[in-house]
Amino acid sequence: MSNMQELGRRVKEASRVLGKASSGKKNEALEAIAAALWEKRADILAANGEDIAAGRENGLNEGLIDRLTLTESRLEGICTAVRQLIGLADPVGVIESGSVRPNGLMIEKVRVPLGAVGIIFESRPNVTVDGAALCLKSGNAALLRGGKEAIRSNMALANIMRGAVESCGLPADCVLLVEDTSRNSANEMMRLNGLLDVLIPRGGAGLIQAVVQNATVPVIETGVGNCHIYVEKTADPDMAEKIVVNAKTSRVSVCNAAESLLIDGGCAPAVLPRLAKALKEKGVTLYGCPEARKICPDMEEASEEDYGREYLDYKISVKVVFGVEEAIAHIARYSTGHSEAIVTRDYEAAQRFLNEVDSAAVYVNASTRFTDGGEFGLGAEIGISTQKLHARGPMGLDALTTCKYKVYGSGQIR
Repeated sequence: MSNMQELGRRVKEASRVLGKASSGKKNEALEAIAAALWEKRADILAANGEDIAAGRENGLNEGLIDRLTLTESRLEGICTAVRQLIGLADPVGVIESGSVRPNGLMIEKVRVPLGAVGIIFESRPNVTVDGAALCLKSGNAALLRGGKEAIRSNMALANIMRGAVESCGLPADCVLLVEDTSRNSANEMMRLNGLLDVLIPRGGAGLIQAVVQNATVPVIETGVGNCHIYVEKTADPDMAEKIVVNAKTSRVSVCNAAESLLIDGGCAPAVLPRLAKALKEKGVTLYGCPEARKICPDMEEASEEDYGREYLDYKISVKVVFGVEEAIAHIARYSTGHSEAIVTRDYEAAQRFLNEVDSAAVYVNASTRFTDGGEFGLGAEIGISTQKLHARGPMGLDALTTCKYKVYGSGQIR
């Protein structure tokens, strides 16, 4: 048995124990995790500092460094998110529906854990905690494999969580980290059929597609975020500036940050210079279409690839469109199906955008940065699903469960 198969066996065994745990026991473990992470924050930040130093030495760009970075404030937010899960309803055991058949059979549809959940992710140490905590609350054991850039941070976080879980009488292997960050370990993890019940990739397009294309374990595909903001011709310029700047610059390294700005030709001459100026003041480089560059000649020239790119950086593509139909067509061509927004005062334009844009989250007059489990009231999230089977959008606790039918009989035969 290989090391990866041994890890799979251990997490599967832990999932059987955790799946029977009460809500009170799982909440006790979550509180222990939050308390231990905060108590040992100095150790975590020290390990993270080593990862950051190594990342800069290896040439990681600042967007990726931002994803990798933990601060005391971010760690406090992580602990808060874990505690918020305690207050959320446990989905396990919820009866979705019930009926009595004409033959007297009583049938209940009940929520149950998925089981052993594998999570493959890149250099975001917060995912180590979010993934483990969400899985624990929903009765699933988690096998976590992060990127090499965050290995020191991930080891510190995982070891602390394992100790906290074990102190509450649950198996430490409810949280299990793959310390081998080689490509071989990822490939082997993708093929742990019979040990892992589901695999969830979190990261860039390359990682997600590698998992989707190579895994034999069932995959829940989380999405790359080429998110669009469409400033429609009736938009309030003040609102448009506030939303565009927030969606692009509040945190450039996350999947719900805006990567593409569409602006209607009816307002572009008056509004685009203002938006461009505000973005440039935040350090954003704009890549514009010919029409946009006529209005703002100092923009860089956009290539075809720019319209479909998730920059995760202080960069944005700009396209002048003429009408809602053209905006929707552009989004349909280049979007990754994550989050899109329209800024408008036109009710009919807003409704058409909401109804015809085929993405997991569609906004009117709000920033795409709200596509997040906490902002949707779901607590910490395992990821944003852009697929349409099982789960779509922010994936909270319910998305980490499936259903079982419980059938009560009194001797019926067929």
